[in-house]
Amino acid sequence: MRPFLHKPLWMLWIAGTGFSALALAQTAPIDPALIAKANVGDVAAQIAVGDAYAQAPGRAQDCKLAADWYAKAAHQDNIAAQLHLATLYRDGCKTLPRDMAQAAVWYQKAAAQGNADAQATLGSLYSMGQGVARDYNEAYFWLDLAAHTPGAKQPQYAANRQLIGTHLTTDEVEAAKDRVESWRAAHQRSQK
Repeated sequence: MRPFLHKPLWMLWIAGTGFSALALAQTAPIDPALIAKANVGDVAAQIAVGDAYAQAPGRAQDCKLAADWYAKAAHQDNIAAQLHLATLYRDGCKTLPRDMAQAAVWYQKAAAQGNADAQATLGSLYSMGQGVARDYNEAYFWLDLAAHTPGAKQPQYAANRQLIGTHLTTDEVEAAKDRVESWRAAHQRSQK
């Protein structure tokens, strides 16, 4: 006797229904109204379409398309889009190879706008030489900027900065601190 004949019919029906639902879910379209808004340059819509492809609720994940949509918003200087794009390049996926150099470019853009998480990540990339040449002076600079930003991660950024400082001379640390103060002064003026 065949084993599948021992299963109740309702179990076979559910298994069949589940398979059909899964097949339908993989082709769920993105809301055309959202795509229309994204196509005319709406940053929030561009990020949402990127999220739809990256997170793939109900469809096959496509990080390449996600990156394309995030890039449209990122080129409009949107920090969230720059961070999404950097993360995609940092992690890679089936449809988008890992590219640490591109990740560093997008973390740099978000960091230059004052995002502490991007500054800390960029500092870490410089300390490890991932996507950028290893440079403890740059690592210290970016981590010091991040450590000056109040927030839950501030102590962690300060600890990482101190660790990187062990690779620098006293003069190099002072030069980095002077650079941080100049950067902060210039950015405080531009934000007023």
